[in-house]
Amino acid sequence: MSLVTACNSIQADQTNTSKQKILSGDNYGQIDNQGRLRTYYLYTPKSYHPNQPMPLVLVFHGDSGSGRSISDVTRFNNLADQKGFIVVYPDGINQKWSLRGNSQGRVDDVLFVSALIDHLKQQINIDSNKVYATGFSRGAILTQALACKLSDKIAAFASVAGSLPVRLKPNCHPQTPISMMIINGTNDQDVRYEGDDHSQRGALVSISDIISFWRSHDQCISHSTSLPLPGTNSSKSSKVKAVQYSSCSGNSEVLQLAVVDGGHFWPGGASTDASLNKFNAQLGLNATQTIWEFFQRHSLS
Repeated sequence: MSLVTACNSIQADQTNTSKQKILSGDNYGQIDNQGRLRTYYLYTPKSYHPNQPMPLVLVFHGDSGSGRSISDVTRFNNLADQKGFIVVYPDGINQKWSLRGNSQGRVDDVLFVSALIDHLKQQINIDSNKVYATGFSRGAILTQALACKLSDKIAAFASVAGSLPVRLKPNCHPQTPISMMIINGTNDQDVRYEGDDHSQRGALVSISDIISFWRSHDQCISHSTSLPLPGTNSSKSSKVKAVQYSSCSGNSEVLQLAVVDGGHFWPGGASTDASLNKFNAQLGLNATQTIWEFFQRHSLS
């Protein structure tokens, strides 16, 4: 992959930084938040012009990952160049995400993401109505939390190999309808399709429960089980079961993709695992492209 590189260190206190200083390609930045110095990797497509607002996609890594590593897996940068949007890959503290802060020094990463969006709007010309969030594994769990709490800033969400924490569900009351895409493997041993024992620490709800939760929140009244998916090999589409819930309030949408016999992975993503690459080739699903197609259907305005 050929990138135009421009490694800029973007300090949080430089609020008057000209948007013209953000160059196409790779940029690295940092922001002070909750007493911690946070970092992120930003990719700006070649077509970016400071006078023209662009959509922003936030991509969250899983445990033990980083912004740069999830960019390599998802290959959102390639699509950003093709379609014209900005991508930011934040870094979790110690390669992990925290959904609530405490007195022992843990931060609230929902607050961090909110601050990061505001910070980036000062640095680069972002279309405020077209900010989107997606994540993998623990990053997908963070994405679910963002849907609960940042529906005023983020237009649509996509969760890959994640679910909604049991403890968060009773406190999840977004003030607006939520457009949510959920992708899970039915044989995922890390985020179980059938959910966890609710008494377990960090337990997650089942995928059927999370679909019902968002469908009920959005007051969806119809669904289709034969949805064609961009980036999917139609001759092999029986490996992906897609259910779209539509006729929802506020033109919102809930879209579920179940990868039959799929494990804990990003469908269509880059991997050094030969068996996973073989499975991906047989699957024919490009999650990155499918997520972007979903995001394009939704805006805050």
